[in-house]
Amino acid sequence: MYHAEEPREVSLTIPIVPNMEMAATHTAEAVLRLMRFSSDQIDEVKHALIEACINAFEHSESREGNVYIKFFIDREQLTLTIQDFGAGFETDCVPRPSLVRKLAGSEPKRGWGLVMMESLMDDVHIDSGPQGTRIVMIKKRLEETAE
Repeated sequence: MYHAEEPREVSLTIPIVPNMEMAATHTAEAVLRLMRFSSDQIDEVKHALIEACINAFEHSESREGNVYIKFFIDREQLTLTIQDFGAGFETDCVPRPSLVRKLAGSEPKRGWGLVMMESLMDDVHIDSGPQGTRIVMIKKRLEETAE
């Protein structure tokens, strides 16, 4: 379990370069192990984080070329923010993929990142505009599955 003398926030800045999302997942795993999350929950957070980073890498058009990640540690949950200072996007205009269309071959292979983040995390909030994009994801630690 998390103890008061342990850090409450861990910050990470990664450059927008291929495979750098893996540095973020290593940090996430260390934080989640400190918090005594289960292996399954650690994997869920890592996958959601990979999707958020890849989306920032591919779509942010950030001139400064960085993604900023913060892990906020609490007794019951991890709050994770992923931020870029790129072009932003209209969250309501992102098409939602359909499994039926995908199986029929009329849905592209890509475009499932937001859906995946939402399915793996307990809460996902996206704030995006001309100032960039900030994704806040929350994962609650399940007491009965903690290792």
